[in-house]
Amino acid sequence: MPGFRHNDPRGGTSVNELLQGNAACARAALDAGCTFFAGYPITPSSEIAEQMAAALPKRGGVFVQMEDEIASLGAVLGASLAGRRAMTATSGPGFSLMQEHLGYGMYAEIPCVVVDVMRGGPSTGLPTRPSQGDVMQARWGTHGDHPAIALAPASVAEVYELTARAFELSDRLRTPVVLLYDEVIGHLRERVDLAPVSPPPAARAGPDGRSPYAAGEDDVARLPDLGSGQRFHVTGLGHGERGYPTDDPAVVGDLALRLARKVERARAEIAWAETYRTEDADLVVVAYGIVARAARRAVDDGRARGMRLGLFRPRTIWPFPAEAFRAATAGARGVLVAEMNLGQLAVEIERYVPRGSVATLLRADGRPIAPEEIVAAAVRVTDGERVVA
Repeated sequence: MPGFRHNDPRGGTSVNELLQGNAACARAALDAGCTFFAGYPITPSSEIAEQMAAALPKRGGVFVQMEDEIASLGAVLGASLAGRRAMTATSGPGFSLMQEHLGYGMYAEIPCVVVDVMRGGPSTGLPTRPSQGDVMQARWGTHGDHPAIALAPASVAEVYELTARAFELSDRLRTPVVLLYDEVIGHLRERVDLAPVSPPPAARAGPDGRSPYAAGEDDVARLPDLGSGQRFHVTGLGHGERGYPTDDPAVVGDLALRLARKVERARAEIAWAETYRTEDADLVVVAYGIVARAARRAVDDGRARGMRLGLFRPRTIWPFPAEAFRAATAGARGVLVAEMNLGQLAVEIERYVPRGSVATLLRADGRPIAPEEIVAAAVRVTDGERVVA
């Protein structure tokens, strides 16, 4: 769709377009230098694959429709090891199938972006209805101790922004990054300023192929690209700096700690959050994705009724922006978590506040949460209720 151009304050020229959320995701991936997409069609993410299928061949890229989601992420990991910026997109059932390969990507330190447009579950669930039921799966879906990065946009503009940032984070930290948003955001249409995106990095190159997993001070390995002339070993087994399998407790223990440290070191740079009217709030509403938009309206409506409400919106779900959350809720008497599941983020938030101060407004029936429901829940919370739906 044609748009109009204007100068962007960050430099360069941006384009303003009316875009669907899933289309914005595909556009951002292309602008960020993604040249490989492998996937399997699944509602409500299929528009991403459709856009990439149409655009990538014209740009010299590769689109492959695989036989299933397991093979899709396997192909993406292989393309990434060969130096491509690579992505796949799916929804809950497909995300479940990808968990083994997500663990492989985390352990073998292979950058890639996985988009999960959430729908109702479990199993086939509610294919055309929104949900936020994959929050814990994005953190703990694959077995073992592992780092996790998951970003949660709440608008079409943020889908564009955070898709581009997902590629940057994935390359910098050499780990899969999940973009996690609900069906409503995926199919919402809004005007978006498509600002310039940082170009992809130059070809990755380690010091040599003999120690591809020798990490620098940032705890990130420096694997060269496959096909660069250096021969090295990649495995999902426990491994040392040379990449070969080992079960030496000291070596594999150090590996587990290093993988956790590299994300923790970057927490201050990647744990993004937005606050709204929290400075004097008695009750802080925590919401993300489409629910955060309803919550922002609810804060204003509640304030108009004399209630001191505020909003904390994590833009990064994992690692959870704990310091920003503590600062936003320091003066509040309570927290109300509103989410389209049965309390997945609420469980995490309970770690950071006094016991008994977290109330919940939860929904897992395929319907979004409305602003008036959040206001009504806030009234009930001030009356002492903890679980209001």
